[in-house]
Amino acid sequence: MLISNEKIDGGKEFDWGRTSDDYARFRDIYPEIFYQKIIRRGLCVEGQDVLDIGTGTGVLPRNMYRFGAKWTGTDISPEQIAAAVRLSREAGMDIRYSAKPAEELDFPDGSFDVITACQCFWYFDHQRVMPMLRNFLRPGGRLLILYMAWLPFEDEIAAASEEIVLKYSPGWSGAGETRKPIGIPDVTFDYFEPEYHEEYDLPVPFTRESWHGRMKACRGVGASLSGEELTAWESEHWRMLTERAPENFSVLHYAAMTVLARK
Repeated sequence: MLISNEKIDGGKEFDWGRTSDDYARFRDIYPEIFYQKIIRRGLCVEGQDVLDIGTGTGVLPRNMYRFGAKWTGTDISPEQIAAAVRLSREAGMDIRYSAKPAEELDFPDGSFDVITACQCFWYFDHQRVMPMLRNFLRPGGRLLILYMAWLPFEDEIAAASEEIVLKYSPGWSGAGETRKPIGIPDVTFDYFEPEYHEEYDLPVPFTRESWHGRMKACRGVGASLSGEELTAWESEHWRMLTERAPENFSVLHYAAMTVLARK
């Protein structure tokens, strides 16, 4: 499904379905501390019903399934959901999935204890989505927003990779990330109260192949480049890695989480 938003990549169209295979292989990269931070807040644990919006290939539900919550995942991309279903079944996990935009979700009021949005919160029409999410939650429910990004101004390999992405996707707005709290639009506070936020650094381990796959699976590359552009990008990016990166290395990232309480 083609998506276009003038606030993202200058309005350039992208389709996560085009990169679902690489996404499934290379985007499951969050270190254990990323999940432990969630558990320490008492979220996504046994006895809770959790909705993960923008679930992609189900990375968050699949990795947190072991903590005992009952998960539902939704995403705008049918191809992403197909991958999520396959990976969950292969792992013997009972996770419900549906392919539907966040703006069109129709769960009964009070269906969930926690709603999560990982790496996706900025894509939504917040005027439409925020009152819906509030209603989907039970009294005392929480909205958990999660994010992780590499730091190109402090990591040489991340900077070199971004430079190559920008050569082929000059309007890509995913470049130049720095540490900061997650941006929350004002309309959110009509329905939720801020409860907690945290930002922290973490190194993420890669091989040349897994970092190459991680970059290919990003919005500015696999989800938006033409076949010819993608072939050229792959050649140039792989050449950079063989020249500048050891076989095994870490890329410096920061992670952020924001917890909002249902009003």
